[in-house]
Amino acid sequence: MPESARARSLAEARVYLDLVVPGGSAQASVDEVPGGRVVRAGGVEVLVPDEAEQAGTAFGAGVSELLDAGQWVMVGATYASRALESGLYYTADLSPDPERFRAVVAEWSLAADAVSEALKFLPDGAEELPREAFWTEMGRSARDAEPGRFTRAKLESDLAFFRQSLADFRRLHPGNAGKRPAE
Repeated sequence: MPESARARSLAEARVYLDLVVPGGSAQASVDEVPGGRVVRAGGVEVLVPDEAEQAGTAFGAGVSELLDAGQWVMVGATYASRALESGLYYTADLSPDPERFRAVVAEWSLAADAVSEALKFLPDGAEELPREAFWTEMGRSARDAEPGRFTRAKLESDLAFFRQSLADFRRLHPGNAGKRPAE
């Protein structure tokens, strides 16, 4: 982990706080500072520089210095699990809520984005993530428990599944993407 907590995006800062602070980002405050924002929760501060937010990706450009590859895989699995459950409830509801539709879409998108973050740690031509891509206890424990989860083939398969699940959900519920709840 870096000496100072510096995130590539506000989303990455919030995910980091969710992993390291009891109560996570739900208790976070965000303050404007010269050159960016500081996200604080449970005695942890994360700087999000202004230029980081201009990257145009959910979690930021480049490779994360806050979360290791194992953590990103676990984050992706968590978002995918939420998307599956939320999607089932959404489909079962006879009067689906457009906000819930957007939540399911966001969860599948974030699941795919998190796996994409793990793939950034994969060197060209390598078939599995290198040991140095796992510097946290959580990441190392995940790798040790299920090493097959951290291969190029598995990560690419997960990424394809999450993207296809998102596409399928949108295809099955095309009329709900732009609807707003009644006021």
